[in-house]
Amino acid sequence: MENVASFFAAVPIWAYLILIPIIIAIRDILQRKHTIQHNFPLVGHFRYMLETIGPELRQYIVANNREELPFNRRQRSWIYASSKKENNYQGFGTDQNMQEPGYVLIKPAMLPFRLDTTHSHHVKNGNDPHHYTIPSAKVIGKSHNRKRPYRPRSIVNVSAMSYGSLSSRAIEALNKGSYQFGNYHNTGEGGLSPYHKFGADVVFNMGTSYFGVRDDDGNFVMEKLVKMTQQNPFVRLIELKLSQGAKPGKGGVLPASKITAEIAEIRGVPIGKDVVSPPYHSAFSNVKEMVDFIEAMADATGLPVGLKSAVGKTDMWEELADIMAETGKGPDFIAIDGGEGGTGAAPPSFADHVSLPLVFAFSTVYKIFQKRNLTDKITFIASGKLGLPAQAVMAFSMGADVINVAREAMMSIGCIQAQICHTNRCPTGIATNNKWLEAGIDPTLKSERFNSYMSTLAKEIIEITHATGYEHPCQFGMNDVDISMGDLNKTITLADNYGYLKTIVPYSGIRELLDCPYLGGRKIPGEKIV
Repeated sequence: MENVASFFAAVPIWAYLILIPIIIAIRDILQRKHTIQHNFPLVGHFRYMLETIGPELRQYIVANNREELPFNRRQRSWIYASSKKENNYQGFGTDQNMQEPGYVLIKPAMLPFRLDTTHSHHVKNGNDPHHYTIPSAKVIGKSHNRKRPYRPRSIVNVSAMSYGSLSSRAIEALNKGSYQFGNYHNTGEGGLSPYHKFGADVVFNMGTSYFGVRDDDGNFVMEKLVKMTQQNPFVRLIELKLSQGAKPGKGGVLPASKITAEIAEIRGVPIGKDVVSPPYHSAFSNVKEMVDFIEAMADATGLPVGLKSAVGKTDMWEELADIMAETGKGPDFIAIDGGEGGTGAAPPSFADHVSLPLVFAFSTVYKIFQKRNLTDKITFIASGKLGLPAQAVMAFSMGADVINVAREAMMSIGCIQAQICHTNRCPTGIATNNKWLEAGIDPTLKSERFNSYMSTLAKEIIEITHATGYEHPCQFGMNDVDISMGDLNKTITLADNYGYLKTIVPYSGIRELLDCPYLGGRKIPGEKIV
């Protein structure tokens, strides 16, 4: 061994610089797995290297500010600047083509909403002039006489993202930031983790695998659900997930590489195997049984229970609405997930083609329940790229009472849209359980950035609301937003485009919302009505 070591030590460095490339080139020629490397030894490696960093090159060097998907550079820059309290303004006018089909045009009033001593437009934290809270105009569960109705303190909240899909530090940052701002935090179907317990109101999302409330065979256990809600009173809503925008009709997937001992314990699954949730629920098999299941959970826990679903065929939605109209029973809220979603890993065929985009999905379902005079009994929640002010306003105009954000929330804590969430190699430590990568997240700092982003988003939503002559986003209607049609510079209202007028939500002022005994979220020290 000493002779071998001496031999290699005596070889000059320049010889290694020649020898190593020769060895790689010979290896490339002899292998048959990669044609490019065989045909172009050594040089062929650069092709794969460039392919690997292609998304980053396009995002930061090649594409212009408005070109990328799912979020372009201009949108991401606004989120990043808002989260860091930097300048998020834009100079020299818009750089967008306002005549392109689908462009959103919000119509301002000649005279904006006037703030005076008899009107209040938001709640401001006395210690932080940038903090804005806009409570929901509806109380979830009140119309069905649930024991613990709930009025969300914020109309903008965190959508379903599981611990496991996201790292523990990312979940912790979002929960701490949600506590600071006052919004609720949806657990995602991965179950309630220790990182959801930093003070924010929580929505317990329950998918087809019933993680956290199941037996060893994956069957739902009511006793576990009741115990979980009793031990964790900050759980304010139960969301029964039928499907999600990224992959409707297909269960969730958590690769084995992302399953730690802690995640396995929380979910009740083995380590070392991919966790694939079934596409269907075992607790019910039809719409009537689903309604009975919802009522059973609401009666046992006292909490409002709702649905989350992507949208396609409408026959079962029609059946659900008929049952609700006939019996007075059913979900307290309906969360519509657009096909634009989302954070979950999915086959491209599902992500790209299965389920309707949010605008079509939401309008389709809303009209079904409006036809039966049920819109006042349901809180409508919308999600699907709504974490930007104009898109949020459009959703409120169509009938959404609350919106959820997911990827925008991830960006506010550092996501760079690398689009490798499913690989466990997220470079920002957000969508990975790799401890080295995750260690780069400071939950305290990132929670403050999330809080700043939410405050800015709420601030701009309320400022647009005032510009259109209203006090609260619930007052938006289908004629307040036009869509550019692209033909002869024509525009058309949402009402004309989707064929309905949103049902007016009763509203008598922000003070009534804040005096509600069911108001959630923490009351912020120094909070006052202004």
